[in-house]
Amino acid sequence: MSSERPRRVLVVDDNTFLGALLRELIAGLRGFEVVGVARDGEEGLRLVHQLDPDIVTLDIEMPGLDGLQVLGYIMSEVPRPVVMVSAATTRGTVDLTIRALELGAVDFVRKPSGQGAADWDGTRRRLEDALRAAAQFNLGGVGMLARPTLRPPAPLVAAPRRAQRAIAIASSTGGPRALAEVVPAFDASLDAAVLVVQHMPPGFTAGLARRLDQLASLPVHEATHGEIVEPGRVYVAPGGQHMAVAPGADGIVIQLSAGATLHGVRPAADPLFVSVADCFGPQAVGVVLTGMGRDGAAGLKAIRAAGGGAVVQDRATSVIYGMPAMALAEAGADREAPLDGVAAAVTMLLAERGAWRIASGGAA
Repeated sequence: MSSERPRRVLVVDDNTFLGALLRELIAGLRGFEVVGVARDGEEGLRLVHQLDPDIVTLDIEMPGLDGLQVLGYIMSEVPRPVVMVSAATTRGTVDLTIRALELGAVDFVRKPSGQGAADWDGTRRRLEDALRAAAQFNLGGVGMLARPTLRPPAPLVAAPRRAQRAIAIASSTGGPRALAEVVPAFDASLDAAVLVVQHMPPGFTAGLARRLDQLASLPVHEATHGEIVEPGRVYVAPGGQHMAVAPGADGIVIQLSAGATLHGVRPAADPLFVSVADCFGPQAVGVVLTGMGRDGAAGLKAIRAAGGGAVVQDRATSVIYGMPAMALAEAGADREAPLDGVAAAVTMLLAERGAWRIASGGAA
């Protein structure tokens, strides 16, 4: 970004101290400058029109117009990258943050919980990552989602069934919005387990799972260590833990670990994808959605090497085309699909593999 003009950032936060802190942190980042600080949502909207910033940081909880209302106006009337700033101290705040990402916010930053140097440094690093993602934000990939329909909960199955097929999904920046379109598009009769890795810190993945569970026909929950992987269920990797699958006494089971970060994140998708390739072979489909970095590329290559299928989100609908581009370059894909075609592409690949099982004498 050194050859470009600095990205102009508007800070919107009703807390005077935190507004000043964000201004100070952003001022220390190469390639960004703060052009204004608003103390409430109404002033924020006024300054968006007056200053025309490249990026907005937006407090999610404010008196009067709150962050979701301001975000909704920005994305519909004057679209530009928005980074949410969240205290995330309660389940309600977490759910609001997930909703903001679904509505088109590029990323979020947690407010520092203390005054220590380590806490401030963590906020600075997260803020820099979010702003650099916002600088690469593809507004064309943020089409207006249809109004989500809350689905009735799927009937519970009395006894666990063993999954014979699996769909592994990797997503990062822009992922919650993408997942809100892809996961609900799977039919309730889906005869495969869905395993999701979204780059997200602890606490937020539970909120993501709750939101997807409201939208999808399939039951969605945050995965727990040792549980049996069942068809027709969606498992979200918990923030701060890598998720993989492994053979168990009663079927394939979830394995969670707090090992070292991979590609700078935990959970990372590559460990899941490699384990899915090992356990499900040709009856697996890997999916790489929007996000920065290279996570998922090596894992998708492993799935394809095991005979499984691969779907990569296309450039036009990706908010950030980093992960899909790396996956396509390193692993290739059976389908490169727009976001609204990802679920159909996955279903088609599963159908082809079901036909292969029947032809080869396997169970349908």
